[in-house]
This record gives sequence, structure tokens and C-alpha cells, in this order.
Amino acid sequence: MFHLQSQAVNLCGSRRLNLLTFQGAQDQGDARNQHPDAQNLMLGYRFSEYTPERDKRSRFEQLRDIFLEVVTHTSGDVEEALDWMREIDAQHNLFDDEYTMEDFVEELKQKGYIRDPERQGQGIALGARGEQSIRQRALDQIFGNLKKGMSGQHRTRHTGGGDEPTEDRRPFRFGDKPEQIDFAESFRNAQINHGLDGGFRMTENDLEVIEREYRSMTSTVLMIDISHSMILYGEDRITPAKKVAMALSELIMRKYPKDTLDIVVFGDDAWEIQIKDLPYLKVGPYHTNTVAGLERSLDILRRRKATNKQIFMITDGKPSCLIEDGEFYKNSWGLDPYIVGKCLNLARQCRKLRIPITTFMIAQDPYLQQFVEDFTEANNGRAFFTGLQGLGDIMFTDFEKNRRRKL
Repeated sequence: MFHLQSQAVNLCGSRRLNLLTFQGAQDQGDARNQHPDAQNLMLGYRFSEYTPERDKRSRFEQLRDIFLEVVTHTSGDVEEALDWMREIDAQHNLFDDEYTMEDFVEELKQKGYIRDPERQGQGIALGARGEQSIRQRALDQIFGNLKKGMSGQHRTRHTGGGDEPTEDRRPFRFGDKPEQIDFAESFRNAQINHGLDGGFRMTENDLEVIEREYRSMTSTVLMIDISHSMILYGEDRITPAKKVAMALSELIMRKYPKDTLDIVVFGDDAWEIQIKDLPYLKVGPYHTNTVAGLERSLDILRRRKATNKQIFMITDGKPSCLIEDGEFYKNSWGLDPYIVGKCLNLARQCRKLRIPITTFMIAQDPYLQQFVEDFTEANNGRAFFTGLQGLGDIMFTDFEKNRRRKL
């Protein structure tokens, strides 16, 4: 016995279906007699037993995805990740006699996801394929709707001797490249302007060129807070931030290969890391030296020749530290006016250099939000107050907007 109730709905503002109630197979005959359209309506419903879609991936691929997720949380520690896999297996029976844990580890090695230690005393490490797969997985999780693109540069409103051809045509001008000439249209113009009597003749005035669209490069610095507060109170904030960094790096390398991405981590001090180091990133017993992070980012962007430059900063706390004359000045209590003033001065300096800063604050404290608002106003940048969920979507949207920055 089943009950299916089709309530009156408005279709395109005019068409309506009457309320019909069908109670099981025994009532269907009566329903057809009571309503002339009931038989036609019933033809649209077919019920069958629900069968969940079967996962078509191999057993290794399914277990590999679990392993890659776990090893991201262990900051690239393969042996710890395998210990977690054993604990998961004890609860959920991931392995059996046909496919054991040892079989899985051996297949990971054969396919380059992990590798044996290079020196005695070292543990199993991630292989090159494992590092790339973690970045790819982060990209799929955060930017899952990304489609493959063509050029790796930014659109602008300017046209001319750029990279991307358009449908527009214009007369030839001195300085245009030969490969820009549309010879089909140019031959047509020559025939119209000079005719065919006495032989074919073409002049410079007959030439038409294909208009092209300029595209610009973007240099991005991604600042990641690795202070102790990123794992404070048992909440893991560094893993989502790290996933965003890996996804963004994979996005740029795949879709925008002419762009540059530099990664700066900041705790008591600030330093650069390579993209390949992202899976191993850990939080330390650090304060938050936002000033050092901004100074290092500016140093990097000064060396970059791209027209468009920008900074993304992922943080969950207030600036609480800086270095002056080789010594640390730290204050973990509240917002220190001196440290805050240094941060605001750097924000204004970036503004003068036309370097927007987009801040992603993973915290809800009102006084921290006020600092970010003041910082954003000083830079004329952007700020997002977000939880851990949706961080990647917000960053992706803003990154794409900055890529199409009009010059």
C-alpha cells in the first residue's frame, strides 16, 4: 500500500492540476473513473525498488582516497596515517584475507604514492605521485566545479596585439604582426578595391588584422597562519587552510600556468615554503607575527614583474607578535595598539602599491572582526568572516574575480 498525493500546483501561472489521491493498486480503477485525466497522469509514475549506485572504482582506489585524506590530517606522516588506517580497519573491516593491509601498502609503493626510507632510521615517506594526488584531491574537494580552461592569463578590457583572438577585424596599422593578418578578408578587399583587370594587386590599405585581446599575468602570495591558535581548543583549522592552499596551487599550475603563486607561512616569524611542502605543513607553538608575513609577501611581490599582484591571508587570530632590532615583542592579551598600528601601516603601504589583500578570518570574535575591518579599510581590500566550511568556495570566487581585474 502506498499513498501518492499530487497537490494543486501553478504551472507557468495558468495551468493547474487537480488534487488527486491514489491509495494502492486497488483504488487505481476508481480513481480513473472519477477523473478523466487520471489514467494519463498515472502513466507518468513508475515505482521500483531503490538500488544505490555502485561504486565503480577498484578496491585500491577506494582505500587510496581514504589514505590520502588521512595523510593530509597527519601532515604527510605516512606511518601515522597507516596506523590510523589500521584503527579504521578494526572498526569498519576495510581489509580481509583476499586484500590485506600489507597488499595495500605494497600497491601504494608500486604506484608511487609512497616510498621506502632513503636512509636508515627514516620512515616511509610520500612519493611524488602521492604529493600530487593530495593536491589534486584538494582541488576536487574545494573547486570541484572547475572546468578545464585554455589560456593561463587574465582578461582585460584592452585589445590589440594580445594573445587571445576575437571575432573583430580592423585595418592594418604599423607595428601589427604578420600572423595577425586575416588574409581571406584582405584578398577580398583587394578584389573589391582594385578589381581583377590587369592582374591582382594588394596595398597596405587592403589589409585587415584579427583583433586580439590582451591578457595579463597575476602574482599571488598566499599567507597561512600556523600559530598555535590554529589547533586551539581541539579544533583543527590548519587542515582546511592547508587544503585551500593545495587546491589553489593546483588550480594555478593547471589553468593559469603563466601566473605565479608564492606561499608564506607566519608564526613567530615568516618564511617561504614550496608547493611540494604543503602536505607536511604543521602548526607550531607560535604567536602570530602578521607584520613579518606581510613584509615577506611584499618582498616577494616587488620581485615579480606581473601587472596584477595580490595577497590572500588565511588566519584565525589577532596579530600578537613582531620583531624589532632582532628581538621579539609579544603580547597575547587583547589587541596591542603598537602591533596593530604596524599592521595597518603595511596595509596602507600595499594600497599605495595597488596590492589588494583579501583576508579570510576563521574566527567569530567581535574584537577580531573589528581589527580585520580596520585592516581591510586601510588596504581597501576584501575580508571574509567564515567558518571552516565553504572557505575554499569563497577563496575560489574571489581569486577568479581578481583574475579578471580591469586595468
